[in-house]
Amino acid sequence: MPWDQLLMDSESFQLDSESLWAWLVNLLSQNSEGLSDKVRFFIPTVDLDCNNEAPDPEVIRQQLNMLYTQGLATWKTFIHCVCMECDVPLELEVSLLSIWGQEDEFSRRPGAGEESCPGPRLHHGVKRPTQSYGSSPRRKHSRKQQLELAKKYLELLKTSAQQYHGGECWGAGHTLASPQAYIPPILQWGRDTAPLDTWEGVTVGDPEEAAGVDVIIQDLFNFRTHKAPQVTVLLGKAGMGKTTLVRQLCWRWAHGQLDRFQAVFLFEFRQLNLITHLLTLPQLLFDLYLSPESDPDAVFQYLEENAHRVLLIFDGLDEVVHAGSVGVDNAGSALTLFSGLCRGTLLQGCWVMTTSRPGKLPSFVPTEAAMVYMWGFDGLRVEKYVSHFFSDLLMQELALAEMRANERLRGICAAPALCKVACLCLRRLLSGSSSGQSTALPPTVTQLYLKMAETFSPNETLLAKSLLGLGKVALGGLDTGKVIFSVEDISPPVMAFGVVHSLLTSFCIRNHPEHQKIGYAFAHFSLQEFFAALYLMASDTVDKDTLTDYVTLNSRWVQRTKTKLGLSGQIPTFLSGLASHTCRAFLCHLTEQDEAWVGSRQAVIVQVLRKLASRKLTGPKIIELSHCAAETQELELARFIAQSLPFQLSFHNFPLTRADLAAVANILEHRDVPIHLDFDGCPLEPHCPEALVGCGQVETLSFKSRKCGDAFAEALCRSLPTMGSLKILGLTRSKITARGISHLVQALPLCSQLEEVSLNDNQLKDPEVLSLVELLPCLPKLQKLDLSRNSFSVSTLLYLVKVAITCPTVRKLQVRESDLIFFLSPATETATKQSGAPDLQDKDGQKKEQSRSLEIRLQKCQLRVHDAEALVELFQKGPRLEEVDLSGNRLEDEGCRLVAEAVAQLHIAQKLDLSDNKLSRTGVACVLRAVSTCGTLEELRISLLTNTVVLTFAQEPREQEGSRKRGAPLASFVSPVAPEQSWSSPRVRLTHCGFLAKHMEGLCEALRASCQTHHLDHLDLSDNSLGDEGVAILAQLLPGLGSLQSLNLSRNGLSLDGVFGLIPCMSSLQWVFHFDVSLESDHILLRGAGTGRDALTGGCEPEFPAGAHLLESRQRYTSRSFCLQECHLEPLNFGCLCATLEKCPGPLEVQLSCKTLSDESLETLLQCLPRLPQLSLLQLSHTVLSSRSPFLLADIFNLSPRVQKVQLRSLCHAVLQFSSKEEQEGVCFGFPECSLRQEHMEPLCYALSRCKALSQLDLTDNRLGDGGLRCILGCLPQMPISGWLDLSHNGISQEGVLCLLETLPSCPSVCEVSVSLGSEQNFRVCFSKEEGARTTLRLHECSFSPEHISRLASSLSQARQLTELSLTRCHLDLPQLTKLLSLVNRPAGLLGLRLEEPWLAHINLPALMEACAQASGCLTELGISEGQKQLWLQLEFPHQADNSEAMALRWDPASGASREWLVARSRRLAHCDPGTDHSLMRQLVETCARLQQLSLSQINFSDDDDSRSRLLHYLLLCSCELKSFRLTSSHVSTESLAYLASGVGHCCHLEELDFSNNRLCEENIELLIGALQGTCRLKRLHLSHFPLEASSSLALLIQGLSHMTLLQHLCLRHNKIGDVGTQSLAAILPRLPGLRKLDLSWNNIGPAGGVQLAKSLTHCRCLEEITLGHNALGDPTALGLARRLPPQLRVLCLPFSHLGPEGALSLAQALEQCPHIEEVSLAENNLAGGIPHFCKRLPLLRQINLISCKIEDQAAKHLATNLMLCPSLEEVLLSWNLLGDEVAAELAQVLPQMGQLKKVDLEKNQITALGARLLAQGLVQGSCIPVIRLWKNPIPADVAQSLQSQEPRLDFAFFDQQPQAL
Repeated sequence: MPWDQLLMDSESFQLDSESLWAWLVNLLSQNSEGLSDKVRFFIPTVDLDCNNEAPDPEVIRQQLNMLYTQGLATWKTFIHCVCMECDVPLELEVSLLSIWGQEDEFSRRPGAGEESCPGPRLHHGVKRPTQSYGSSPRRKHSRKQQLELAKKYLELLKTSAQQYHGGECWGAGHTLASPQAYIPPILQWGRDTAPLDTWEGVTVGDPEEAAGVDVIIQDLFNFRTHKAPQVTVLLGKAGMGKTTLVRQLCWRWAHGQLDRFQAVFLFEFRQLNLITHLLTLPQLLFDLYLSPESDPDAVFQYLEENAHRVLLIFDGLDEVVHAGSVGVDNAGSALTLFSGLCRGTLLQGCWVMTTSRPGKLPSFVPTEAAMVYMWGFDGLRVEKYVSHFFSDLLMQELALAEMRANERLRGICAAPALCKVACLCLRRLLSGSSSGQSTALPPTVTQLYLKMAETFSPNETLLAKSLLGLGKVALGGLDTGKVIFSVEDISPPVMAFGVVHSLLTSFCIRNHPEHQKIGYAFAHFSLQEFFAALYLMASDTVDKDTLTDYVTLNSRWVQRTKTKLGLSGQIPTFLSGLASHTCRAFLCHLTEQDEAWVGSRQAVIVQVLRKLASRKLTGPKIIELSHCAAETQELELARFIAQSLPFQLSFHNFPLTRADLAAVANILEHRDVPIHLDFDGCPLEPHCPEALVGCGQVETLSFKSRKCGDAFAEALCRSLPTMGSLKILGLTRSKITARGISHLVQALPLCSQLEEVSLNDNQLKDPEVLSLVELLPCLPKLQKLDLSRNSFSVSTLLYLVKVAITCPTVRKLQVRESDLIFFLSPATETATKQSGAPDLQDKDGQKKEQSRSLEIRLQKCQLRVHDAEALVELFQKGPRLEEVDLSGNRLEDEGCRLVAEAVAQLHIAQKLDLSDNKLSRTGVACVLRAVSTCGTLEELRISLLTNTVVLTFAQEPREQEGSRKRGAPLASFVSPVAPEQSWSSPRVRLTHCGFLAKHMEGLCEALRASCQTHHLDHLDLSDNSLGDEGVAILAQLLPGLGSLQSLNLSRNGLSLDGVFGLIPCMSSLQWVFHFDVSLESDHILLRGAGTGRDALTGGCEPEFPAGAHLLESRQRYTSRSFCLQECHLEPLNFGCLCATLEKCPGPLEVQLSCKTLSDESLETLLQCLPRLPQLSLLQLSHTVLSSRSPFLLADIFNLSPRVQKVQLRSLCHAVLQFSSKEEQEGVCFGFPECSLRQEHMEPLCYALSRCKALSQLDLTDNRLGDGGLRCILGCLPQMPISGWLDLSHNGISQEGVLCLLETLPSCPSVCEVSVSLGSEQNFRVCFSKEEGARTTLRLHECSFSPEHISRLASSLSQARQLTELSLTRCHLDLPQLTKLLSLVNRPAGLLGLRLEEPWLAHINLPALMEACAQASGCLTELGISEGQKQLWLQLEFPHQADNSEAMALRWDPASGASREWLVARSRRLAHCDPGTDHSLMRQLVETCARLQQLSLSQINFSDDDDSRSRLLHYLLLCSCELKSFRLTSSHVSTESLAYLASGVGHCCHLEELDFSNNRLCEENIELLIGALQGTCRLKRLHLSHFPLEASSSLALLIQGLSHMTLLQHLCLRHNKIGDVGTQSLAAILPRLPGLRKLDLSWNNIGPAGGVQLAKSLTHCRCLEEITLGHNALGDPTALGLARRLPPQLRVLCLPFSHLGPEGALSLAQALEQCPHIEEVSLAENNLAGGIPHFCKRLPLLRQINLISCKIEDQAAKHLATNLMLCPSLEEVLLSWNLLGDEVAAELAQVLPQMGQLKKVDLEKNQITALGARLLAQGLVQGSCIPVIRLWKNPIPADVAQSLQSQEPRLDFAFFDQQPQAL
């Protein structure tokens, strides 16, 4: 019917409807295939007969009826599809939508009442079940019937699978409708599961080269584990083809290609999520999947019996919703059924497969489940996919050419889903372009999707509405966790748009046997995310804040316990892609907005990404951020991200694809500094290393993953040569075999910059190890090659040793069991070829070979005797060996002997370790003889118990001579002790070897043989079984072993007789100086001079190296000692002991430690002492003595007049020191803590009185009490004591103190008494040898009561020698003080009283002055400190009415009491008429008339109360003789300063004025400086921290200074006067001829002011001190000063003055003309070029300060000469410099000659242990210096501790721990 007639005839609706229906049938007949596709889409369960015959209009009409019966919404959508796909005129489109699309006309469609169209049918052969499983009784069947029912059901399953999975899959492409054309992705096994027949090469190569795709599918179920259940987990990102693969499995099974399974079920979790009711497994299989025709129970029973041939596939485990009602805890949920299948509690033995995105799997997935990673397509698969997609050969070639030329596009197509999108775009672009025209595919994923969207419709309006409509649906689903939509969720136009362009899929949802509905979803989940992101960016209903909420970085490890799905994983990526400038035009057309609106939204996205990049991100988030940055195409963002990445970029335990690595590499291209990449435990796509091609910023690349195999290594080898900055390469814990190594061997030589290669823990064998080792010469910069935890044989090991010896860069080979590491020293650049000089090259090569050292460690390598022979032969051909370790092998005696005999030719520098080689006792002697020819042996340590055999070597003599020549200062200071000794005297330690007495002769013979070429130094035979007999034999043979340094015989079962048998060795053997014995712990040690006791505890090192022993000038190094501890001695033993010690040369120290010692034994010992004239010390430690022992020891002087000191503590520690001569200055006796009482004092004092000279008596911590004190005081005249008498902690009370005071007149030798009755309990009396000595009495916390005051005053009056009394917290209040002052009276002399009591903090000064008026003597000094609660009075006797001597009033800074008194007086003066109180005025005038010094500090003179100011003013007016006035650190107001200035102006006799550190304003400063104009007699002026920045104040001060011609000391520190002020000051300095001290430090003075100042100092010939530190003076000022230094100069301080070497040297030369110089400070200046040195003697110089001057050894070479020219030097400060051992050696040489030196500070320098030892030697040679500071030098802590134990004056601590001077 013509269109115009059809439209004009509107009277008969039925006719028009029929006409339209006929026209529609006629139109669809032209595209019946498209109609069938629509029917299948809207009715997924329908079964349509497919044939190639011409379309039947009746069939088309039936299909239209089927669509019509689905409802109005479905029909509307179908009409929209027809209008979009077919060329329908606009008029007919309007008619179809307006007529057929109306609700009221829907029921009157043509044929509505004729025939009811059946509902959609199930798949062919599938009947709709009439009842649910379990709703009818279970019937019994025979076995045959059961098999028949099962067979029918299985056939039904296959038929259903063929129909349902035989159609087109979205991931297969438009022309890939047949599953036979399926392109498999790359698969890789995870964890330790692997197929029976490995197929890694198949999965990553050409699919056609494999044995067919079926091999891959079969291998998915061939993993090694056979434990039930058998679970396979397919892991892959979205778009990798997981769903396509499982559908392909179903299709293959349906066609008989998976014959191992009888039944295969495929479920989708996105559908199972919609089920909310309880389920059983039969219901899941039959009600929700496919029901049997009859008796489902019998079928299920068959499935249970054959479970091992049943496969259940669950697609989309990551889409499970863990809601509370359907969680795992709900026994009926679908997830619970899945959990039961995985755990084997349901359908035991079945196979389970599930797919998921990578992340944390649920806990019910078995740990032994097979993990399979899907990596998408590689290049070959992409090309194969493209070839199948394009059927036209021309388009196919063009598409392949585009793919091969576009690297970025190939990377995108690695995901199969994106590969189809790219093909769709290519097809549209290629079909619309001419031949040879560029297709211009976009470079990002987002733009690829946009390009696909642009091809959907030429109508921009329709396209925009459709895209936004789909985006709104997609976003709503993601926000609510919905991926399945109903027909009501999508409008018909939008649905039609999705159907036409294959953006939506449909399927039947059966969540109940009687209920099913149609569900719709996006064809792929990435599509839903893309459209959601598009809607977010383009919709004006979404504000910017909401937009930014979606830009987040999600971790790959999804927490599966969340109730809401994490479905927006790629939305940030798509939003970032839409933020690209390239997308702006498309978005403007889509949104119909201008570029500003779109650009602002894009900028928000980029800004959020920039903020995220500034945070500390994990590895997965960095990957996501890299993808987002790549999508934006913003170079600035990529550059910012690259610079924000950490130096160490780590990725741990999450899958990474090639695209991920490519995104990171793209970011790294914009990085300026190197980066380290570490991949640990990450499943990696086999071809992902190819993304690193050309990545030049990677410095370290490390892979640690079992997933990395040969294919991975092959791909990596294609990238390595292009990574120019790569230094460290690691491929550890991988599965690289020979195939992968073959590629690495070809690639590594192209990476010449590599410094470290690690192939640890792979599957390498001998050939692979050898091939890698042969690459060492090809890698000139290689420092380490790690091949550990691989497999290699002993023969290969020997070859590796040969390689290490022959390869010139190898410096260490370390092998231990499976560990194999090469350490190399890179070839230097100087080893380049020198053309024309071959002889020179040969000589250089020989020198390098000689200087090269090699370390070989072959531990636990199963080496035997024949291997030892081969190794010795190899070692002899090689370079010098630094260390050889052959421990843990099987060399036995013969092998150890062979190696030991060869040590003389092997040139081993440090150590040879043969431990744990099963050496026997016989082999020990063999080893001793074998090493006899080795001249460099330093130590041989053998222990058969611990299987230890270690030989340590010293430097060769030639090398030592060279080193001595190079370090002459160090070598010249080596002690000349024992010149016959060689440099390398060996130590032999044979411990735990089981030697008996019978072995001694053979052992000593072997030792003598080993001593033929070198002298034996230390011999350790401890922990053997020699006994007394063996030791006796050894003692006879010891002379044949030469002069030892130590002999250790500990733990050999010696008795006391055996010890006595060794004592004669101290006289017969000259080298024995110390004999230490501890019987209980069985320690026996004989030591030589200069050795410590470390050997007693098993130490192997003496404190100083052999040949550099400390000079034996001090007694503690030259005296011999015998120490016997933990023993029981009888009187007879003492006689025997003394008899054996008589022949021992002296001086001799004897130390004994017994548990108890009887009086008889002690008497015997003391009586034997005269037989030992060489004895210098006798010590009894930890020995319990009786109460009679103090009296026996007190009478020791009669037995031995040489005694110098006797001390007995706690009746268990006694020390007796003896002098070499009998005449002594005095003997010190001490008996602390000996429980002495009053009754013991008389006999003790009698015994002590027999001593000719008693210098000290210590009786502390006894029980004497007051009675004992009286007894001692009574005996004092008979005891010739001249030092201290200490009676502390003896329970003495106030009565004892008073008794002592009453005794003072009869004891004129007492010079000091110090008593404290508080917690300290001190009671010390000091005596003087001089007659008429003045006495000082200090009493602390004596708590005198009122009745004690009279006795105290009487004692003070009678003790005329007493000059000072100090009473501290003795409870003496003001009335008692008044009484004491009134009672004390003397004929003549001075008496000072210092009182400290709490009540002095709030003193009543009038009352105190009244108390002073009661004193019998004249008050000459008065001092009050309220803060310190102290009072000082000085009285002169007799009292004189008119005292002409000046009285000094001290006003302490914290003395508030004195201020209060003055304030009180000032208030009275302020409020009364001066004429009304003449007595007060007279008293004030009389008191202050002779005041000469007034000091005020920290006083607040405020305007609120001017009484203080008035009082100060009056005091200044009254003090006409005032010479010194100090007002410091105070706050003075303007009004108060006026009074002050007025008062100062009247002090015409002022000689000192100090106004430092006061807070004054500029006006007050000028007022105060103006008051100085009249003080012409000033000699000292201090104005430090006095704000003089103002030019007017400074000018006024300088004007005043010009009139102070008598000024001697001027201090202007911290005033910032600058160059201008300095120049003004310099102009008036010539007017101050008497100036002696000038301090201008911290004043911002530069060279301009400094030079002018230096010129003016020429006129100050009396100048003695110049302090100009912390000014930027520079060398010009130093040069000026050097030309004009005053000859009387004593102090020159220029720290931190910006001086250089030139200025410092010039000053040093100038100081030679200053003979009175005492102190020089040039600290914190840059003297790197030289240190000041003198040519003339400076006799008075006491201190040199050169701290932090950057002085090095070379610059300080004249230091020793400088010091020698300064005989009075006391301090040398050289800390925080760069001084080393050479300076230490020079100092050590001059230290003994510096008699006045007190401190040497060498902190924070570069002095090593050698330099410290040299300094210790210098101290030993006789230096009296108390301390040398060595903190913060590179000296090991144990060495520092050892040195300090020997020489306490070496201080290594942070704080100064200066000991007392010697």
